[in-house]
Amino acid sequence: MTRADSVHSPRGECSLADLSDDALVTRVAMLVQTERRATTEVIVALAEFDRRKLYLGQGCSSLFTYCTQVLHLSEHAAFNRIEAARAASRFPALLTALEQGFVNLATVRVLAPILTPDNQLRLLDAARFKSKRDVEHLVASERPQPDVRDSIRSAPTARLASANPPEVPAPGVSGQPIVKTPATTLATQQPPAVSTPIAPERFKFQFTASRAFENKFRRAQTLLRHSLPHGEMDLILERGLDLLIPTLEKTKFGATDRPRSTSDTVRDSRHIPAAVKREVWKRDSGRCAFVGTLGRCTEEAFLEFHHVIPFAEGGAATTTNIELRCRAHNAYEAQQHFGLLPPCDH
Repeated sequence: MTRADSVHSPRGECSLADLSDDALVTRVAMLVQTERRATTEVIVALAEFDRRKLYLGQGCSSLFTYCTQVLHLSEHAAFNRIEAARAASRFPALLTALEQGFVNLATVRVLAPILTPDNQLRLLDAARFKSKRDVEHLVASERPQPDVRDSIRSAPTARLASANPPEVPAPGVSGQPIVKTPATTLATQQPPAVSTPIAPERFKFQFTASRAFENKFRRAQTLLRHSLPHGEMDLILERGLDLLIPTLEKTKFGATDRPRSTSDTVRDSRHIPAAVKREVWKRDSGRCAFVGTLGRCTEEAFLEFHHVIPFAEGGAATTTNIELRCRAHNAYEAQQHFGLLPPCDH
């Protein structure tokens, strides 16, 4: 990336390309903290705005409409901020946690429905620095839900909204009409997750499949009636995964119950023996082994086998020279080693 291609400050204060790596790291951290403070102030203001229902006087029927049609926030951003504002009105400790970065808008939205005056401090502490997924597990442990019933149904055809929705001008916002959207709940505007914890060790899955998948599933259900007379969907899919995963593991890193004795070293070849792949995968725990300034990479997907000493420089395919890398860090180290990255300004 040339200096001309680099990103500049939108206010033209200075070029970020002029900063050293250390200075840019510091600046990003400072800007994120500033953003947290600003977001917290927005949450406080929205809570008071909502309490006074000022959106009504602006020509909006709800705070959500005001946020999306006047403030031009995305539906997701509006939803998160409204939920956080209403929760903070009841539990002010959320504001401190938000400003300090202990929780974020997404985790607040997940946690807010189960907060009470008695459990708020305990749950906020338990959610500190946790991902949204981890907080979903926390909520499922606190408020377990019953299992959902198995079902297969045709997906409904989406119906288009009115071609000419009525427009109501927003007072004080010149040339910015408010388009009244169909009445829908905020929950339906969020895309479904791949899986959602509903109780300890229990998850709800939801997805849309093709006709071919439905035919295959029904066929498997029929063939398994002798052992699964009720045709439980989760047990059928689990059996399918039990068959699929070993095949993928064998393809990816040579997993086998009866490994052959293979020499650890293969000279003059990029080929990595299955025995080396198995040992490296086990040693690195199926996770990228790159260690950066703040610790080891947590990526477990898109993993590749990386030569610590490049093959082009005589690096052999041995367990001591092969490590797991995610695709991004594998490319990053290759670029660094062969001088394809721009020099650091230290």
